[in-house]
Amino acid sequence: MTRSIAEKRAVFRGLHDHGCFMLPNPWDAGSAVYLASLGFKALATTSSGYAWSKARADNHVTRDDVLAHLRDLVAATDLPVNADFENGFGADADTVAESVRLAAETGVAGLSIEDSTGAADGSLFPLDVAVARIKAARRAIDENGGDTLLVGRAENFFTGKPDIDDVLLRLRAYADAGADCLYAPGIKTRAHIEAVVKAVAPKPVNVLVSAPSEFTLQDLAALGVRRVSVGGALARAAWAGAMRAAESLAQGNFDGFADAASGAQLNKLFTDQRPE
Repeated sequence: MTRSIAEKRAVFRGLHDHGCFMLPNPWDAGSAVYLASLGFKALATTSSGYAWSKARADNHVTRDDVLAHLRDLVAATDLPVNADFENGFGADADTVAESVRLAAETGVAGLSIEDSTGAADGSLFPLDVAVARIKAARRAIDENGGDTLLVGRAENFFTGKPDIDDVLLRLRAYADAGADCLYAPGIKTRAHIEAVVKAVAPKPVNVLVSAPSEFTLQDLAALGVRRVSVGGALARAAWAGAMRAAESLAQGNFDGFADAASGAQLNKLFTDQRPE
């Protein structure tokens, strides 16, 4: 089956209506196809995983590069794709709106806008500016059909400012400004997760789990979380395997290949799973 962009977006919105789903983060078309083969219902990009594949640090790739990457992942499978769209590639609301328009044209089913300025000091946009940026993103989506899901992100815990009260204030404001789903990457405790879910209810909440956790998917569902993503964790795991193998080569042995996937397995995967 080959789904249209509209069908992918409808499926993606439906996933947010009830229950809790896993939203794994591929970093290229191959990893997207593999995840699709495992039965996941949707995928999300990872800005860090993609940047590392381009020999760049996270948040150091261009908007054009990211847009090309989104088109590649949207085409790779029949699954809806949520874009990690960083801070919208613009400091002002008008530029964010233009970026969001371009992202929607790639066919993504959803996209997130961060409130981080991207400055080295980890600063966040003032709340009024951050809200204006979400409103601009909402407007751009609505002017292009309105079916792309908008995720508002409060980056406090990712930028060294772990103030849960400010997180709640920001997420409520983003919900009121038109965000369909809310996300505070970096929150980890039961109390913080419950507080975020309660603050923006009935809108859905995304939780990031990028390291071993006390929670299972079922535990997070019981807390009211609707979707769980893993950010760059799968890319980091893949890099770890490649680094171990390469380091063994540098020492003159081949032990790092012991757990390598077979070429036949990979060839079969990409023959059977990749859409025409």
